[in-house]
Amino acid sequence: MKTPEFAPYQPHEALVSAARARPQLWRLLVGLSIVVCVFITLNTLLYGTFQIEVGTGATPISMLFIMGGFGIVTLGVMVAARVIQHRSLLSIIGALPLVVKQFWQVLRVLAILGVVLFMLPPYGMGEPVIPNLAFTAWLALLPLSLLVILIQTSAEEILFRGYIQQTLAARFSSPLIWMGLPAVLFALGHYMPDEAGDSALLIALWAGIFALLTADLTARSGTLGPAIAMHLFNNITALLFISLPDSLSGLSLYLTPFSMSDSAQMQSWLAVDFVMMGVSWLAARVALAR
Repeated sequence: MKTPEFAPYQPHEALVSAARARPQLWRLLVGLSIVVCVFITLNTLLYGTFQIEVGTGATPISMLFIMGGFGIVTLGVMVAARVIQHRSLLSIIGALPLVVKQFWQVLRVLAILGVVLFMLPPYGMGEPVIPNLAFTAWLALLPLSLLVILIQTSAEEILFRGYIQQTLAARFSSPLIWMGLPAVLFALGHYMPDEAGDSALLIALWAGIFALLTADLTARSGTLGPAIAMHLFNNITALLFISLPDSLSGLSLYLTPFSMSDSAQMQSWLAVDFVMMGVSWLAARVALAR
């Protein structure tokens, strides 16, 4: 049995083993084509049925549809894995009791970290944040908001750190390939030059490093639980508390006093985000070691 060369990544074999019987790259490409077809078909039916114009996700209903719609990605991966590799969705996610245990271990520590950092200086963003949703409306929507963001973050982890990473790991022993290639794809998916302007490359770099760190957590833990927890924590902060006004702001309590195209402000706060991402990863590592 082929095992990861890097000893701390031995737990990853629990996820990769199910893909080893059918590791051919053509299967991955066909599987991804199935995911895309399922997503486009069901998304078209969903929005056609409800006649929803989601636009940039600036309203609560549009955001609920956009985030909840990521469940179609999970469905697509489930179909692709079953048809092409004869494996189940749970084999991609990991042993469910361990997934849940590791998810809460990491999320609990990150929540504590977030509260502590929120209480530390600096206490502002240079300019006051802009109120978005009324607090009562935000609070009423919060349970549903958390659910759809969990759906969205889980779908991305199942696709990138699950299906793609595990299939590549079944074919290649080097983490440079099975961690690096999904990270590049994830970064490309976050490259938005029309919206972000001069900050587009830096945002894509942030996404690529984030993908590498969640890939590391997945390989070290042997489940997607920690990666989903870290991704969920990040997106709760960015989509429910303080969002950029450009897009995906419909469920947020506040908006930043600058847009994505404001290069100076974005680069300054992305520097903070890079540090926060690294601290979150280290905190997750500590949580898993306990």
